[in-house]
Amino acid sequence: MHKRGRIAVIGVGNEFRRDDGVGWAVLARLGERPLPPDTVLTTCDGDPGRLIGLWEGARLAVVVDAAHAHPGTPGRVHRLELAAGLLGRTPTTSSHGLGLGEAVELARVLGQLPERLVVYAVEGADATLGTGLSPAVADAVEPVVTAVADELARETREAARRPA
Repeated sequence: MHKRGRIAVIGVGNEFRRDDGVGWAVLARLGERPLPPDTVLTTCDGDPGRLIGLWEGARLAVVVDAAHAHPGTPGRVHRLELAAGLLGRTPTTSSHGLGLGEAVELARVLGQLPERLVVYAVEGADATLGTGLSPAVADAVEPVVTAVADELARETREAARRPA
C-alpha cells in the first residue's frame, strides 16, 4: 500500500530501445534536482497493471513516455491532463503494445486513478534496439524535466493551501 498524498513521477519505456528511453532519461535528470519530500520517482515498462500500482493512492501522478504520432515531429512534447475521468485525445499513441489509455481506462473502472494525472508524451524518431536518444528527443529532455519540476512545485503549493 502506498502513502496517500504522495506524488508519483513515472518514467515509462525501455532505455534499450533508443527514444523509448526518454521517460527514463527525464527521471534520471529529475533525480539530480531537489524535489518535494513526498515525491517518488519510478521507472516502468508500461505494463498497465504496474502503472496502476505505481500511481495508486497518489494525489498527483506524472507520467513521461515516448509516443508515436502520424505525422510525427520527433522531440515534440504533448502535455495531457486527466479531466473528468478521460484522458485528452491527441494524434499520438504509446510506443508500447498496450498504451497508457488502456491503463487509464482500467484504473478508472477499478477506482484506482490518482487524484490528478498528467502525461508528458515525447514524440520519438527511433525505437530500434540500442541506447541513446536521437538528437531531437535528447533536446526535449531538459524542457520536460523543467516542466515536470514546475508541475511538482505547483502541486506542492496548492496542497499546502488546501484544508487538512
